[in-house]
Amino acid sequence: MTEQPIVDALVDHVLGARFEDLDATALAKAKIFLLDSFGVGIAGSSGASMDALLATVGRWGEGDEATVWVTGERLPAQLAAIVNAYQIHCLEYDCVHEGAVVHPMATVLSALMAYCERRSAQGRPVSGEDLLLAMALGVDVATMLGMAATGRIRFFRPATAGGMGAAAALARLEGLDRTGVKDALGAMYGQTSGTMQAHVEGSPVLGLQIGFNARGALSAVDLAAAGFRGPHDMIDGLHGYLKLIEGGSYDLDRIRPLIGTEWQIAKLAHKPFPAGRLTHGVVDALMQLTKRHGFGAADVARIDGRVPPLVMNLVGRPDKPAPEPNYAKLCLAYVAGAYMVRGQVDVPEFAEAGVLSNPAIHEVAGKVHLELDGNPDENALAPQWFKVTLTDGTEHEITLPQVYGHPDVPLSAEENAAKFRRCVGYGRAPMPAGQAARLEAAVAEVETLADAARLAALTVVTGARGKAA
Repeated sequence: MTEQPIVDALVDHVLGARFEDLDATALAKAKIFLLDSFGVGIAGSSGASMDALLATVGRWGEGDEATVWVTGERLPAQLAAIVNAYQIHCLEYDCVHEGAVVHPMATVLSALMAYCERRSAQGRPVSGEDLLLAMALGVDVATMLGMAATGRIRFFRPATAGGMGAAAALARLEGLDRTGVKDALGAMYGQTSGTMQAHVEGSPVLGLQIGFNARGALSAVDLAAAGFRGPHDMIDGLHGYLKLIEGGSYDLDRIRPLIGTEWQIAKLAHKPFPAGRLTHGVVDALMQLTKRHGFGAADVARIDGRVPPLVMNLVGRPDKPAPEPNYAKLCLAYVAGAYMVRGQVDVPEFAEAGVLSNPAIHEVAGKVHLELDGNPDENALAPQWFKVTLTDGTEHEITLPQVYGHPDVPLSAEENAAKFRRCVGYGRAPMPAGQAARLEAAVAEVETLADAARLAALTVVTGARGKAA
């Protein structure tokens, strides 16, 4: 019997799922990561080059379909999606699916919220239930593409796979039929972009690529709704996504049994720290070891780590004396130094004056030494092993089967709430506590909303517009 084409299996899932299919865990996780994504997006309003982005995007088109979070500018939906996607990802604080190596919410949520606002203005509001289901479906499609890949990451998956997930989510809300969903995915594939060069250089264009694909998802669904035909064999066709973007290194048997049976939104990992997820292992290790043994930065002679190839390739980069924020966030050695010297890794460690060039941080960073652990999986984040050697010769070591924030080592409810409340204080203008509480409450009961666009209005902070980031 011939196996069903993978695109048909995904389209069947997008069209056939119902809100009632979300089990209690998936529903709870959807709300957790919806609130988390709003929180990091609000914090991201103070991210690198935000003034330049706002000034530039405002010249790309006129319209008032959707809201820029925090500052409240009204822009065409596609342009608002660019800005909000960038805000979600630019601080490297947004959730991630480790098995896929994808940050799906940045692309999916930014596109969905812009779409919901546009629909609301047309008198066709999207309900909270429909938003949650579309979001979960978008996460499924984005992460399935990442999980199918078996080779070393070639393009920036949060942008490339994220865009495909966003298009699937929007196609569901638009009510497209089978042909229309395929047209939308095909039109999205025709716009897919996102290179790893921005990651290597620590350029803020990294997060902007997520925005470009969020914009692409909106335009793809508009084209499909108008009857514009897209390529239909866009996943594993001759020049399809897995052949071109993933270089032909993929295994569909990894994902076939999961489609429609396991909600990937329940498998997302939190980012406890605003740095590349692959740097979190060393912070987790140092947190545990310093708490257990009581040593400080001045006591450290050397930090050794054995890590999977993905960690070495993406964040094993050399430390720099005065790195740009985006480079520092993706440098494991800097992040280790920041934790040991500052006692935390949060937004100020990459934003406060003088921190990025702090000699004490770079002294510790120079003591970090990594080696490959022999893991054959090019996409594995764990396990990781670290050893701290102190100046008196004492050695402390730890093995991390999973890293703090993973679904097996999750943040507590209190830690989730604390992160959100810190984030809303890091924005371009701090969000008042009462407003933050209203946003929290709205997300907690999002399935009861008749118009999900209300959530966007709750992100706008009085006085934030025009304030320098």
